[in-house]
Amino acid sequence: MAAIHLTKDNFKQEVLESEVPVLVDFWAEWCGPCQMVLPIVEELAGEVKNAKICKVNVDEQMELAKEFRVMSIPTLMVFKDGQKVKSEVGAKSKEELKAMLEV
Repeated sequence: MAAIHLTKDNFKQEVLESEVPVLVDFWAEWCGPCQMVLPIVEELAGEVKNAKICKVNVDEQMELAKEFRVMSIPTLMVFKDGQKVKSEVGAKSKEELKAMLEV
């Protein structure tokens, strides 16, 4: 399954109301490190069964980026029970992303 593309319209339902942990990748097309992380995020989306993997294009969803104070990209956040529980900035390996989900 591909990573879920988030917008301000589906963020609440897909992330804040999720019954499983959610990894959110805030990214942009022009960002080199983001391009390194995207294939890993997509790969994880196909493998992880006990969490949701999502992504937010900050150029298209500036309101979400502002709401979650995304200052640098890629920013990766984990939400659990409607709350942000972890946040990391910069490219991460698949193992590091999996570890972030173990909250």
